Amino acid sequence: MALTDAPDRDAGGAAAAPAPGLGELFVAFAKMSLAGFGGVLVWARRAIVEQHRWMTADEFNETFALCHFLPGPNIVNLSVVFGARFRGIPGAIAAFAGLLGPPLLIVTLLAVLYAHYGELETLRRILAGVSYAAIGLLFAVVFKMLMPLLRKRDPVAIGLLVAVFVAVGVLRLPMPWVLAVAVPFSIAATYLLRRRAA
Repeated sequence: MALTDAPDRDAGGAAAAPAPGLGELFVAFAKMSLAGFGGVLVWARRAIVEQHRWMTADEFNETFALCHFLPGPNIVNLSVVFGARFRGIPGAIAAFAGLLGPPLLIVTLLAVLYAHYGELETLRRILAGVSYAAIGLLFAVVFKMLMPLLRKRDPVAIGLLVAVFVAVGVLRLPMPWVLAVAVPFSIAATYLLRRRAA
C-alpha cells in the first residue's frame, strides 16, 4: 500500500499520524528492540498501532501476516516492509538498522559477560524469569491481534485460523505444506467475498 493510500483514520476513529521520517523510524524501532528482549512483536504493535498511529490494527495484522509468509525473522521482515512503505529503501534501511543495531551491541556485551559468569545459579534463575515474562507478553499481543478478526465475525477467516492452528499446532504438519494450501485458499476466499460484496 502506498503512503497516499493510507487511511486518514484508524479503527477507533482517531486521526492517523503523519508519515514518520527516517530518524523517527530509526528511533522507534531502536526503542522497540531495546524494550523487547524476548520478543519485539508486543512493543512493535504497541508503538505502531497504539502510540504513533502509523497503521490501523487491521493494517498491522495484514502486514505482519505478509511478513510471516516471507523467509527470515518475522519482526525483521516487518521493520523492512514498514520502513519501505513510508520512506522507500532508505526507510527500510533506517527501520532495519534501528531494530538490529542497539541489540547487537548489547548482546555482544552480554555474550562476553555470560562467558565469564554464565555458571552462576542466580543468573540462571533471572534468565528463567525473563523467559516466562516473554511468553506472557507474546500471549497478550496474540490476543490483541486476534480481536479485530473476532469483531468482524468472518466465518471464513475464523475457520481458516482454526484450521491452520490445528494443522500446525496439533497435527504438527510441516509449515510450508500448510501455507501452500492455506495461502491460495485465503486469497481466493477474500477475492470472492469482496467481489460478492461489491
